Amino acid sequence: MRPPVRISKEERRIRARSVLVLTLLLALVFGAFLFSICLGSVKIPIGEVFSAFFYGGGHAGEESETLVRIVMDIRAPRALLAFFSGGALALSGYLLQTFFRNPIAGPYVLGISSGAKLAVSLALIISIRRSGSISSFVLILAAFSGALFSTFLILLFSLRIRSMAVLLVAGIMVGYIASAGTDLLFSFSDDAQILNLHGWSQGSFSGARMGSTLEAGAFILILLLLVFLLSKPIGAYQNGEVYAKSMGIPVRSLQLSIIVLSSLLSGSVTAIAGPVSFVGIAVPFLVRKMLRDHRPIIMIPALFLAGGLFTELSDLLSRMLISPAELSLSSVTSLIGAPIVLVMMLERRRSAP
Repeated sequence: MRPPVRISKEERRIRARSVLVLTLLLALVFGAFLFSICLGSVKIPIGEVFSAFFYGGGHAGEESETLVRIVMDIRAPRALLAFFSGGALALSGYLLQTFFRNPIAGPYVLGISSGAKLAVSLALIISIRRSGSISSFVLILAAFSGALFSTFLILLFSLRIRSMAVLLVAGIMVGYIASAGTDLLFSFSDDAQILNLHGWSQGSFSGARMGSTLEAGAFILILLLLVFLLSKPIGAYQNGEVYAKSMGIPVRSLQLSIIVLSSLLSGSVTAIAGPVSFVGIAVPFLVRKMLRDHRPIIMIPALFLAGGLFTELSDLLSRMLISPAELSLSSVTSLIGAPIVLVMMLERRRSAP
């Protein structure tokens, strides 16, 4: 019979801190969700929000029915989509940082989101001209293809470029080229419906509908589960390829899984909401600061919750800062995320020998 495993006081403190952080993130996500529904050009009392969810409206009357429609048809789907998208982007950034072993790697910085945007734009133009509509499955497939193509371009560069700083610059250039291609596609299009997609190309959750939001959420949750199932192999891989191989982990298969899952996560968000910047870099940095336990089994759920919180609050600010008009989502996430990345780079420089 094995003796019981003793846990040190430091380990107990780390685990208690992890539980506290995860609980706090859950509470903050719920609070941000309620704020996103209550606040806007029309202020909705929190009692009416709960009434809309649980009873379909508190009392009879035209005003109550209007509030229920605002809650259930406009704000709730938008807040849910923001949460799922933020979680997906944070996980995508974490996977890329694990693969490239660099905390500045992210789907937006490496041009992966821009590649997905170009592929989605091309699919939209072709589909709208031929049939006048396009399914969400085709959008996600196009975004995944564009994200995967950009990722493989970066991987090809990595075979020739050993400097991670130069590799990041190469990724930024890939992003600029893809963005320029998207702008050209929109510029040479005569279709008014395509030209109206300029707002989507800047990142936006407006127009979210509950049905499509739940479908997107289910898809992202499946990807979250797959990433979570890779927690132990990812933890071993973070200690080096030699260590991972000594633990019996097929490193090449794991690397391919990381790239595919990261591309699916970032591509699905781009297909739904357009490219959203800095979430994939800023959120992993903040979560590492909050948690002392950096094991993937703890980091992955914390990242998903923190990414959803970050994007929910950013979307709320995009609606409120110049209400009734809206800022683009990427403008707000850049305003918040870019200073965080600068702080991260300064800290790395100070800690460098």
